[in-house]
Amino acid sequence: MRPPMKRVNYNVGDKVEVCSREEGFIGSYFKATIVSCLQNEKFMIRYENLLLDDESGPLIEIINRRELRPLPPRVRNPPEFHFNQKVDVFDNDGWWLGEITSEKTLSENYYCYNVYFNTTDQTIYYPCDRIRVHHEWIYGEWILER
Repeated sequence: MRPPMKRVNYNVGDKVEVCSREEGFIGSYFKATIVSCLQNEKFMIRYENLLLDDESGPLIEIINRRELRPLPPRVRNPPEFHFNQKVDVFDNDGWWLGEITSEKTLSENYYCYNVYFNTTDQTIYYPCDRIRVHHEWIYGEWILER
């Protein structure tokens, strides 16, 4: 039996992450601010890093509650990530869920890892400063992936 879902009360001004459900963006999270709380579990949000097509300002969208989650807890990254560890990588203006597939290596004075993304079947090399520990938002609580 699963525990009851804890309901988060979002308010105007709250910083959140938007979990994209669009094809090509599955497994990605984009930082945003709630601009307005609408009826029927909908929210108007303003993205921090995504811009309008003409790049004149931040993209603003109306999304459903199920696409929102609070910002994950800020935790210090471990001294090293381990093989098969789930991580989030900052790329293309958002955080993307991936998995470590190599040992830490030194490249251009940065420690880097290969990260595999199953949604695109790609492995890409990233410096540690673009990788964060992955947390899952489950039943209204943050669970640290190990």
